Amino acid sequence: MADILKTILAELPEKKVSESAFEGANIVLYTEDKEFFRSSDSLIREIVKKIKKRIELRASESILMGQEETEKIVRQCVPSEADITEVLFDPARSILIVEAKKPGIVIGKQGSILQEIKEKTLWIPTVQRSPSIPSKITENIRKVLYLNSAYRKKFLNSLGKKIYKEWNPEKSRGWVRITCLGASRQVGRSCFLLQTPESKVLLDCGIDVTGNNSEKFPYLDIPEFKLNELDAVIISHAHIDHGGLLPYLYKMGYRGPCYMTQPTRDILALLDLDFIGVAYKKAEAPLYSPKDIKEVVRHSVCLNYNEVTDITPDIRLTLYNAGHVLGSSLIHLNIGNGNHNFVYTGDLKYGRTRLLDPAIDTFPRIESLMIESTYGGKDDKYPPYAEQEQLFISIIKKVIERKGKVLIPELGLGRSQETMLVLEDAMRRGDLPPIPIYIDGMIWDINAIHTAYPDFLSNNVRGMVFQDKNPFLSEIFKRVGGSQERKKVIEGGPCVVLATSGMLVGGASVEYLREFAGNPNNSLVFVCYQGVGGLGRMIQDGEKELLIPNNDGKEEVVKINLEVHTVGGFSSHCLRNQLVAFINNCNPQPKRVMVVHGEQSKSLDFASTIHKLHRIETNVPRNLETIRLK
Repeated sequence: MADILKTILAELPEKKVSESAFEGANIVLYTEDKEFFRSSDSLIREIVKKIKKRIELRASESILMGQEETEKIVRQCVPSEADITEVLFDPARSILIVEAKKPGIVIGKQGSILQEIKEKTLWIPTVQRSPSIPSKITENIRKVLYLNSAYRKKFLNSLGKKIYKEWNPEKSRGWVRITCLGASRQVGRSCFLLQTPESKVLLDCGIDVTGNNSEKFPYLDIPEFKLNELDAVIISHAHIDHGGLLPYLYKMGYRGPCYMTQPTRDILALLDLDFIGVAYKKAEAPLYSPKDIKEVVRHSVCLNYNEVTDITPDIRLTLYNAGHVLGSSLIHLNIGNGNHNFVYTGDLKYGRTRLLDPAIDTFPRIESLMIESTYGGKDDKYPPYAEQEQLFISIIKKVIERKGKVLIPELGLGRSQETMLVLEDAMRRGDLPPIPIYIDGMIWDINAIHTAYPDFLSNNVRGMVFQDKNPFLSEIFKRVGGSQERKKVIEGGPCVVLATSGMLVGGASVEYLREFAGNPNNSLVFVCYQGVGGLGRMIQDGEKELLIPNNDGKEEVVKINLEVHTVGGFSSHCLRNQLVAFINNCNPQPKRVMVVHGEQSKSLDFASTIHKLHRIETNVPRNLETIRLK
């Protein structure tokens, strides 16, 4: 593998390739010969068959058509109904990016329009969907990637050199171990260090946001964790408790790759920026700056589901749908060319929802499984999802009938979009009266990102987006843009309010709670997990008087007189029966199961159940514990 570029060049005519480079695990060849560029597709395909690696031939920057003229050609070739919103250029890599509201029209039948653009301009055209709802974060992220074109090219090439460096196959059959740096016998600060003789890879890097202020961060001060020895970071999904500390790694000097899906990259950047904003509101120094989030974007390597890529000399990565939130992934690692296969679930949902398809349960190979257990306890059982929807709608209907208001604290990502789909459907069918549904906090911006990546949504919602029936654009949803609009909602009539944060640890939801709490006609409906020690859990546990910060940041006593409901089956996590079903149906069956990301009693109970059912090794590791997988 060390001489892979020489091997490829030996298969090609002399002096036809002016430059050869890596783009991560992929190989890119550049040519200054226009005719060779246009006529060598079949030759490249033959070489790909031999070496089993992705190869792409591109025109050198010196022979590319000028950008202004290229954009004219693009707009001439693409029918106007595609609704092009922007044409971006990545000159160092000879790529042009066409953003359009209808990307299928840009592509053309069997890629005919893209091929025409390529032949006329010599640029490699790619297509991205423009969000149906304008998204500043997605727009800025895409510009960061392409305005730093030369840096990205250099970074990806250096990454490829590390992946393809010469290594000893004997070592690949050696040991594999994983160390728990967070989220073991607790929910929050997910972080796991996987090591082989060749590689060190971090799985997630999160912060505890459950309301417990002690030990919020992963244990990154252990002897075996050295930032300069870290080969890669993989982020399962965009929640802060899984990716919120990632910018801090770049602040401290990490410059290696972070692997994730595109939706995860965009949403995580948004949530991390909000995390900085929350710190300023609390008069606290933020952990990192927007500059560090920009470094995350510059070093991100995004994969589609089922796309296989090498990430180190002895580890191959595949991401699969986890069903939890947009872009959430099950992380499958093939270690040492089949020596050991490991799956880390992150958070998963093994059940069909309105928003997403259920988690994948079939893998090429699997020996060890690390699975979450947020709702793994024996009491975490709820009626079927349809019944929970009916209960949810009936609660809202009763509150509206008595002229009250409903507050639903939401995680900005995942649960809130599912709630919106349920409400939109109920109102369309006449099960709810036509009342305003106010969206406050980051939910609206995250909705915009959902509209940019419909391929990651359920078949039903994806079809609605493609048919211009986007449910997130329904006129029943009203965006709350600031404190003055929030005041009007508080002083107005019956309504439903979806507001962040979902655990009532800050944000708009706490302000609404303070104003709604005294009126028994109002209702507070919990639809997501409430962390131990947090304000939401205290209310769930029956507390009737609580200290809640006012607009000046000073705490005041608030009496909880409003109704409190918990609709548990709505969670974007698996309930206990779904966790058991996932392992029952896992194909092939794992030989070892490690249970994490759950309160201690729930993790232990779930692990005991799995052992009794399958008679396989089960572990409930503690933080700082290391388990040898091979």
